[in-house]
Amino acid sequence: MKTSAVQGVTASVRLRTPYLLFVGDAPSAPYAKTAFGIRDWAPDDCLGQMRLTGSAVDLGLPDMSPEFAAAAGAGSLVIGVAPVGGKIPPEWTSTLRRALAAGLDVVSGMHTSLAEVDGLAEVASRTGSALIDVRLPQHQYPVATGRRRGGKRLLTVGTDCALGKKYTALAVARALQERGVPATFRATGQTGIMIAGSGIAMDAIVSDFVAGAAEALSPDAPADHWDVIEGQGSLFHPSYAAVTLGLLHGSQPDELVLCHDPTRTHIKALPDFPTPDLRVAADRYLEAARLTNPDVRLAGVSLNTSGLDAEECERVLKETAERLDVPCFDPMKNALDGLLARVLGA
Repeated sequence: MKTSAVQGVTASVRLRTPYLLFVGDAPSAPYAKTAFGIRDWAPDDCLGQMRLTGSAVDLGLPDMSPEFAAAAGAGSLVIGVAPVGGKIPPEWTSTLRRALAAGLDVVSGMHTSLAEVDGLAEVASRTGSALIDVRLPQHQYPVATGRRRGGKRLLTVGTDCALGKKYTALAVARALQERGVPATFRATGQTGIMIAGSGIAMDAIVSDFVAGAAEALSPDAPADHWDVIEGQGSLFHPSYAAVTLGLLHGSQPDELVLCHDPTRTHIKALPDFPTPDLRVAADRYLEAARLTNPDVRLAGVSLNTSGLDAEECERVLKETAERLDVPCFDPMKNALDGLLARVLGA
């Protein structure tokens, strides 16, 4: 069982593990990034996968039916794909009903409430299984105060969406913990919540209260404790900059890690908006963050080098580190020693 009994986080989820990861008929990894994220960062919580077709993306986990997974000890079927628009397709309904009837909770990170899906609430009521919408806020949050809080905070920010802010935050939190530093990963999106078992989906919060929700997510803490906060959106994305700015102000970060994909020339799916220069991006984030923490610093740059060969990767990492004068790394390939030394003052 994963619970979110984390001090200061008023919105909580309670997720029964292990998981049966549902990937539907997703044709490739980008369509099932939630499932892949859970598999990569919470492998001990993953019992199997369920695919609707043989051509669906393979997580490398055993294929299981809801009934078999329940008999093997699974606690929840987790929807690991996110269709365009965040709606649950009608063709999934029978599978979700089967999962509930087998005794599994159904966990979703989409905008559509599970209770709105035909028949699910009735089956859940009859079987005692739970419908868990991790993206939909269950509580109201106050307006942010900007009050300085105890403890330390690191926030990942990005030049665009979907380029490694979550993975970077998870990697940094893990690296700090491995060094014996008190650190907590703070999830701000549905996949992160499913990995951590707690958090607040910032893109589902009414805009006036995003900064207040971020304050609740990273409350007062001991002086040596680090909250490593998953970033959302980008200040340079015309669709999602609002949630980025609210999260930035409410998080009150001491350190920023700027995330970037060096192969992108424009904001994803928006060719009229070029990706910003890294120096410009760093300066804009620091300027905005100083509203609630005048002492904020750029701790490092995290590059998603999955599209580069080994020689290009080494060159780009070196050039970026020299240009911005901070540690530069790919969290999936490199040790984080340089970043930790800067963050911890070692």
